[in-house]
Amino acid sequence: MAATLGPSGWWQRWRRRVSAGNGSRMLLLLLLLGSGQGPRQVGAGQTFEYLKREHSLSKPYQGVGTGSSSLWNLMGNAMVMTQYIRLTPDMQSKQGALWNRVPCFLRDWELQVHFKIHGQGKKNLHGDGLAIWYTKDRMQPGPVFGNMDKFVGLGVFVDTYPNEEKQQERVFPYISAMVNNGSLSYDHERDGRPTELGGCTAIVRNLHYDTFLVIRYVKRHLTIMMDIDGKHEWRDCIEVPGVRLPRGYYFGTSSITGDLSDNHDVISLKLFELTVERTPEEEKLHRDVFLPSVDNMKLPEVTAPLPPLSGLALFLIVFFSLVSSVFAIVIGIILYNKWQDQSRKRFY
Repeated sequence: MAATLGPSGWWQRWRRRVSAGNGSRMLLLLLLLGSGQGPRQVGAGQTFEYLKREHSLSKPYQGVGTGSSSLWNLMGNAMVMTQYIRLTPDMQSKQGALWNRVPCFLRDWELQVHFKIHGQGKKNLHGDGLAIWYTKDRMQPGPVFGNMDKFVGLGVFVDTYPNEEKQQERVFPYISAMVNNGSLSYDHERDGRPTELGGCTAIVRNLHYDTFLVIRYVKRHLTIMMDIDGKHEWRDCIEVPGVRLPRGYYFGTSSITGDLSDNHDVISLKLFELTVERTPEEEKLHRDVFLPSVDNMKLPEVTAPLPPLSGLALFLIVFFSLVSSVFAIVIGIILYNKWQDQSRKRFY
């Protein structure tokens, strides 16, 4: 259950530092849940908007199901419970996901994730973790925490098991992030290290208080923070400038277990729109993009597949190929006959 906070607690909880233009300034964000008030002006030219309900999920989990009328779709072993949505139970070889059906066209946003990871496994005998997604494709099962490999978009991973045995400098569980244009594979054997943007240790298993993760995307600046200490304060984890994410992608979360397992539960997903003042120069720089990328990080180019041929185009290609073949055969016969005639004249 979510902890109850007084006004001062919420004020401290939503205090942030946001990149703005050439520097940074403090932006105080006050979350007014259920107050019925409109957007709150919290800084010069900046507004913290209301919860975007079409992209958010909370108890009693109405609008969650497998039908086309649901805002959120379940996949695999995911189940709706009264107090949470369980992506995977504490059992081997399970896989589950939860995906929003509505594409997100917000320019600047913040996603707050309330989750819980727990199970019977002892130290290093549990796995594998969960992922939060903002991707072009949805409902695509695969090996990357229950989602497809070579995804297009942003993945944030809460990895609870170290696969790379030789590494010593990293303590698990570990949070990392990856931006992909569809050309990169997530390296499980090395816990995603070759393609990660950054990360931090996050001791999140079997805690008796709430655990939260926030993903913020403002002015192409990606920030990931966590509240996992029971103090109702955000702690920095990852900060990456120059992240370019297209609009119109889908939010989701997924999990997978193998030989090791855990309960992976999602209590709530809450998306907020952040309206931010931009200078004319920033407006030019922050135009929409069509493929995810990160400044100063070269991703392999993706070769677009050729469009399939239409029936008419295929017929014309076959027809002209046959005509060309017949023409070549006729020309060959004519040349051969002339050669034969010349050969006979030599003998007479």
